[in-house]
Amino acid sequence: MNTPPFNLNLMEASEFSADTLQWIADKNLWNLWVPKAYNGLEASFVQGLKTLQELAKTDGSLGWTVTLCSGANYFIGNLQPETANHIFLNTEKTPCFGGSGGVFGTAEQQDDSYIVSGVWQYATGAPYLSHFTLNAKILSDGKPVLNDEGEPLVYSFVIPKEDVTIIKDWNTMGLQATATHSFKVESLLVPSKQAFVYNRFYLPQAIFKIPFSVFADLTLWVNYVGMAEHFLYEAAKILETKTLEPFHNVLSKANQRLYKFAERMEQLTTKQTTITETYIETIHQAASVSVKNISQAILHIYPLLGVKACSQQHPLNIIFRDYFTATQHHIFSRK
Repeated sequence: MNTPPFNLNLMEASEFSADTLQWIADKNLWNLWVPKAYNGLEASFVQGLKTLQELAKTDGSLGWTVTLCSGANYFIGNLQPETANHIFLNTEKTPCFGGSGGVFGTAEQQDDSYIVSGVWQYATGAPYLSHFTLNAKILSDGKPVLNDEGEPLVYSFVIPKEDVTIIKDWNTMGLQATATHSFKVESLLVPSKQAFVYNRFYLPQAIFKIPFSVFADLTLWVNYVGMAEHFLYEAAKILETKTLEPFHNVLSKANQRLYKFAERMEQLTTKQTTITETYIETIHQAASVSVKNISQAILHIYPLLGVKACSQQHPLNIIFRDYFTATQHHIFSRK
């Protein structure tokens, strides 16, 4: 995949330009994981991760936004077939999903529909989305509906952008163009066919057999590695190779472990082998430790880079702020 034919790093806009969005659309990157039958790229897990890493190495906001939005389009595997067909086959514009993983709203049952209300935070790419995804507790007569384990039942929903109000509250030191705003829905009648469940799949491709927590861990992990590789590239213009060698070794180890897990996941899903909770936790712990090691490597190098790296317009400063904003994602910031 060719990198964008324009400079993203020195632009630090609060949103992507029309040219950037057109480039993403032309490359069909929102549909990175979507099957070809639904006009997607149908990338293998390893191929897709390499694409996301290359984007993150080019620009943090670009890599992060494509990762989160293509990751939301990944939910095509969970959508009821009628809904998937309607959104991905009967539209002139490429669908772009995004939303929140938090359960910040409710969905009151009403016949074959739900009345959805709530405010959700951190919808990456909010201005660029065609549809928002959200999680809501299911209510009946105002009371929570319980699942088989006796816990509140939660469904996910996909909502067209015209039914959502964006709350422009993304004001961070980095990843500015991800435009990760909050959004709200007020007493919206949503057909049940727009509801879905994360672990229920309707499409046969191996990619949809990957546990979502593993999919999330590895797609975010490649972003940290990609941004750090960009930081290393820029730091090499100032510091000697010997000084940067420990940093290089950390990234080399991260790449080896990450893609070993990805390749193994491809093997397991192709063979339809059960993926154990123990292995899922092994991957998460390895990713978490790797990101901490990368963060420490960057913090070790940063004080050696001089005043240039303190300039807000210098690539090193931009990458630094993007990277450490990204590390606050709940998957890798939780204890």
